[in-house]
Amino acid sequence: MSRRRFGGALAASLALPAAASSSPAMPPLIKPPRLRKGDVIGLVAPGGYTSDDAIEKAVKHIEGLGFRVKQGAWLREVWGNYGGTVAARIADLHAMFRDPEVKAIWAIRGGSGCISLLQHLDYGLIRSHPKILLGYSDITALHLAIRRHAGLVTFHGPVASSTPSAYSDEHMLAVLVDPRASYTIPMAAENALKAQQEPQYGVRTVHGGVASGRLVGGNLSLVSALAGTPYAADYRDSILFIEEVNEEPYRIDRWLTQLDLSLPLAGAAAVMIGICENCGPQGEGPSLTLDQTLDVHLQPLQVPAVSGYSFGHIRHQFTMPLGVRATLDTAAQTLTLLEPAVS
Repeated sequence: MSRRRFGGALAASLALPAAASSSPAMPPLIKPPRLRKGDVIGLVAPGGYTSDDAIEKAVKHIEGLGFRVKQGAWLREVWGNYGGTVAARIADLHAMFRDPEVKAIWAIRGGSGCISLLQHLDYGLIRSHPKILLGYSDITALHLAIRRHAGLVTFHGPVASSTPSAYSDEHMLAVLVDPRASYTIPMAAENALKAQQEPQYGVRTVHGGVASGRLVGGNLSLVSALAGTPYAADYRDSILFIEEVNEEPYRIDRWLTQLDLSLPLAGAAAVMIGICENCGPQGEGPSLTLDQTLDVHLQPLQVPAVSGYSFGHIRHQFTMPLGVRATLDTAAQTLTLLEPAVS
């Protein structure tokens, strides 16, 4: 079939109403099979477009970890600033979930555009072919929608083109490859060292304590954008984790306010904020600092609340499985997974 005919067929299929919006009940949680050395990882660009250099970097990293790579058929597509049309990006995701050879799906980057895929995803297909889905930033939209409508545990962690680090690889592989009944994640020593020059890398405790709940969250702008939709994060009695990059404090204030208006933050078991790179005041006008902005929303809470944890748009980040039970200990500055994230 030619690309033109294939694209037409895809467009026709995307015109069908999505089943997800008519089925708001969250399915029972399921976990994908663990990843084993030598397995095939599917490489896709469900958000922003990528480049040959980024693909080469990603393939080198994946193969260096002991896995094989299968590139999506539409991986190199460019449509505006997206990795192809909605139809092309949906085709790659569905093909990777269907492919019995592919054991995990790794987004090569975030960018923007994943939100446009949500009403077209086949959540039944995803649930019947559970696989690891890994990425962060714009991939948040996929994580939240798949958790809500397929019940599948997915993984907030590095994208495939991220610059590797020993810390990130260690805690990613521990979660994806080596299922354990309990796994404690410390904060990255590299980030603590960097905090001496860049304060946003430092851990800050607004409310101390220990709290347990299921992990849910991601990039703040996406978590906020999905509030009030059929794909919204339900963080009641959960550990809500959020991060942001390159946004001024007033935008962070607006998005946190939107979340609080949609589903009060006070209902979370804990709030864990990552390292928000380049999110201080810009320009010469008056502005709250990032910490002051966060405190507007964290100080009124009566649950553990922290910032500066080792996740976000940073090199040294740990991987979190959405939907899995965990415990946040602010005194120890650790996050402990209370169950395996893979089967």
